[in-house]
This record gives sequence, C-alpha cells and structure tokens, in this order.
Amino acid sequence: MPISYRNIHLIYNPTAGRLQRSGESAVERLVEILERQGAQVTPAPTAGPRDARRLARRAVEENADLVLVAGGDGTINEALNGLVHSTVPMAAMPLGTANVLAVELGMAGAPERVAASIPDLVPERVAVGHLRSADQERYFLMMAGAGVDAHIVAHVDPELKKRLGKLAYWIGGFTHLGVKFPEFEVLVDGRTLRSCFTLAARVRNYGGDLEIAKTACLLDDYFEVVVFEGDYSFRYLKYFTGVLANLLDHMEGVHICKAKRVEFRPPPEEEVFVQVDGEFAGRLPAVVELVPSALTLLVPQAFREKFSECRDAASGAQ
Repeated sequence: MPISYRNIHLIYNPTAGRLQRSGESAVERLVEILERQGAQVTPAPTAGPRDARRLARRAVEENADLVLVAGGDGTINEALNGLVHSTVPMAAMPLGTANVLAVELGMAGAPERVAASIPDLVPERVAVGHLRSADQERYFLMMAGAGVDAHIVAHVDPELKKRLGKLAYWIGGFTHLGVKFPEFEVLVDGRTLRSCFTLAARVRNYGGDLEIAKTACLLDDYFEVVVFEGDYSFRYLKYFTGVLANLLDHMEGVHICKAKRVEFRPPPEEEVFVQVDGEFAGRLPAVVELVPSALTLLVPQAFREKFSECRDAASGAQ
C-alpha cells in the first residue's frame, strides 16, 4: 500500500541496542522500505543526549508530515519533547534497550516489518504527562516513577546497560535487596499516602516485561497511579509476586487510583529520585500533571479497537 506521508524525518540513536549490533545498514533498510512506498526520508542521527529533541523541533520547522523515532524509550521521550503541541505525528521504531511503547502498541516486532506497516497505522491525538521536579521540567508519554525504581535508574552502570540491556536494571534492583529506602509523601485523589515507590502510568506494561498498571491506556485522559507502602526492599519481593500473579489490586499496602495530578514530597534532608519513561528526571519534590490532546501518535487499528472494548467493559461495570 502506498504511504500517505511524503516528508518523513527518521530520528535514530546510533548507540541504541540493535543499531550498535547492525550499524547503519539497519537504518538504510528502513529508508529503503519507506522510499519504496513513495516517501522522501531524511535520516537524522542523534549526536548525544537530548539531541533527539532538537532534531524533532527541526523536523517541525522543515514541515515534516511524520517523525519516525528509531531507538529506545529514552530517544522516544526526547523526540516527544520536541513534538508536543505540534500537529506532526510520531511513530516509534523498536531499536533500543527497552521498548515499552512498542510492546504496549503491539509493535515490538522487526523494525522492517513495522516500517512496512506505516500505511496501516492510524493517528490518535493523545495526552502526555508533564513533570516538574526539583531539577527540571519535562514531558513524558508512558510513566513517571518516584522512589525505588528511579533510584535504580539513577544508579545503573552505563557500561553494564550497554552490554546487557534490560538485564542491567534487574541486576541493579537485586543488588538493593535489604536496603531501607526513604519514605516520601504522595498527594493523590484527595489523600496523602506514604510510599517508597509510586508509579503514575499511562501504559500497562512496565519495562516491557511486567504489567503493573493493569487498566492504564495511552488513549485515556488520566494516569493510573499505583502507590506501594513500605520502606524495606524485601517487602517489594512480595509486591513483585503480586504483579506476577495478577493480584496487585488485592494486596495490603498497595493503593491504586485514577488521577490527573500527583504530587511527591520528600522527607526532610533525604534524597529521593524520579524517572520518566525510564530516564532519570531529577529529585523530589515533584509534580506530574496530565496535558490533554498534546501529541499525535500513530497506533495500529487493533490497538484502537482493543482500547474501545476495554473502555466499554469498564463503563458497563460502573
């Protein structure tokens, strides 16, 4: 099927997991597939951290009608920050260490197959999250996490991540067993809770391997907020078991709600970290808020239909 997009900017991270192994030939194959469908493609490699944001803004200025982002969730997050509030649609190509968005949308297959499917994808105007932390402001698409997971993200060994991919985060997590983490306050849904790990999610899957926020959806206009109580890391082994057994919403010490705003307050003289889309995003205090209708995202028709079914089922249960 001919592609309807004619001026495509392909932003890619040359150091992303799959690209490191295959080199520029992977990008060349993607360009060839898109050009066979009738598109003009401008390859745009990132030169370093945060460069995808600059490249996305340049794509908007140069009247791109589609921005493809090839890399991991970090590269997608950077590009998102250059596209928010524009009308230029974005699509993700799974090429990085972690590809939560690709898994969520059912697009985690071979990049070449995803590129060939572009004509079949449909545009959806979606909400994004906005973070204000003690260190920075940033938009995000999938999740914000405060506490334990952000601590792991902040301290993961970059070389280990480069060699082992997602396994580096699991190793980082298990090395913290027995550690006591600082508790912080979570203000959400009219309540103040105490937590060592809280997730404000727009997607169901976490890290591409687990489902924590079971009813979250990118096409909805709220976060699913999951608050975990307890300051000793051994308690999180119990929570981990609850995630695997799909029993999280019945567990003592776990609070789940829908919200459009979450505030995190640190304890006195304690350092607590926050992450967005798997990237370190500073320290508490922090506020995350939903920004409606902020980004055009290309999604498979099947994802749109699945969301409609889930929403209808949820409405019928109310």
